[in-house]
This record gives sequence, C-alpha cells and structure tokens, in this order.
Amino acid sequence: MLKALTLILCCQLLGEIAVLLLHLPLPGPVLGMLLLFAGLSWRGLPAGVAQSADTLLGHLPLLFVPAGVGVMVHWQRLLADWPTLVAALLPGTLAVLLITALTMRAMRWLLGPRAGGGGPGGRTQSAAQASTDGGTDGGAETALGAGARAGHG
Repeated sequence: MLKALTLILCCQLLGEIAVLLLHLPLPGPVLGMLLLFAGLSWRGLPAGVAQSADTLLGHLPLLFVPAGVGVMVHWQRLLADWPTLVAALLPGTLAVLLITALTMRAMRWLLGPRAGGGGPGGRTQSAAQASTDGGTDGGAETALGAGARAGHG
C-alpha cells in the first residue's frame, strides 16, 4: 500500500514540477492525475493502487475541513463580495450542467443500444412503432402491462 501511495504522490509531484517548469495553464495535481491515468492505461493497475485510492476516497470528507474553515474565517469578506461570487459561480455552474447533459446525450447516441441510446447501428423503437405492434419487443412484456391485461391493473 505504501508503494501505491508513493506512486500516486509522485505523479502529483511530477505534475507540479512540469507545470512550474513549462508554465502550463493548469493545476499541477490535474496534470499529475493525467500522468497517473496514462501510466495506468499503458502498464495496467499495479497491486495496491486500488486499495490506496479507496482509502484516500474513504477519508475524502476530511479534505473539505480546511475549505470549510476558510469560509468561516473569511465570512465577512464573502458577505461583502457575494454579488461578484454569484455572478462568477452561477454561470459557471450552469455551463457545467449544460455541457455535462450534452456530453451524456452524445455518449448515449454514440454507444447506441449498449447505453439505451439510438446511435449509429443502434435500434430504437419509436412510440408509433410501439403502438402499432402492441408495444412488445420480441414477446417481452412488462409486469404492469401483463397485469393490466389480466384485469389486475
């Protein structure tokens, strides 16, 4: 577990060093995470990395304590600057929600029937088709539909 934790922290350190040396416009830990992802994709998952990651994720709420303390310490400043904060946070949050929804829609379309979408090569049944063939898909019925036809619905 110590080797795996060292691997995770070394990737973060490499990301920090690369950002400082190359003057990249992204946080070092993000680049470190990308380096870790690339390494794991290329070489596979070494023993203990999953357990170390799960341990870190289990203690994730503790990492929010400093942020909460910062909010409490700077409460007066936040109250004074709340319109600016809202003007920055609200559009950003809405943009992230919109982009996430569009990405989800595109991925469902691309993956086709595996993800419940109707992408290239994927078969979907429209509402008109469902009403003309009795709403069945190859003989399968829902429990509600079977119960309603039997007089139990």
